[in-house]
Amino acid sequence: MTRKPRQARSISTVNAIIEAGFIAVADAGSTPVTTRQIADIAGISVGSLYEYFKNKEAIYDAMAEKFMTDVISMIQPVLPVLARLPADELIRTLMHRFRDLLDANNQRYRKCVRTSIHAQFHQYLQPVSRVMMDLVMHYLMANPKLMRAGKVQTMSYIFISSGIYCVVRHVSDPAPPISYDEMTEGVIDMVMSYLEKASIEDYSS
Repeated sequence: MTRKPRQARSISTVNAIIEAGFIAVADAGSTPVTTRQIADIAGISVGSLYEYFKNKEAIYDAMAEKFMTDVISMIQPVLPVLARLPADELIRTLMHRFRDLLDANNQRYRKCVRTSIHAQFHQYLQPVSRVMMDLVMHYLMANPKLMRAGKVQTMSYIFISSGIYCVVRHVSDPAPPISYDEMTEGVIDMVMSYLEKASIEDYSS
């Protein structure tokens, strides 16, 4: 960002530019978006836009960061509640909440991930991975028997990475071969198979 907003008016302008970026990308589809289009939607001049963002890519970065912030804000407040659900219901609830976020505001996040700015979205996945690991820790504290299962940290990393990849891949595909619900159930089957195996090994020991 070229200029760090400090006053309320500057912060409002930056937020308007980011919002305009989402609208422009969602409306344009595969057509390239220009800074002039974003400025027009935000109701400011191109010169004013460049006071805060040096180029279109900087706006895309801010949009991606806003998306990831919204994802984290969606998960963090309900961590204790999610952690007390059965594992399959936890995953299903989380996946459905994420789908609702993607489809909010005329599917702007879903449309943006599918377009040329998807690379910027991928760069901000690390904070999402961290909050997902926090969820795993909450779940393990609520289910201490699973702490004795082997390779918990390794498997948690694999499941989180696989789940995020599946969602991003599915959202990025304009014509996915399976439905979102089918993908969700596949992720659940993968995790539940491991938990069932871990429970059997724990009982055997």
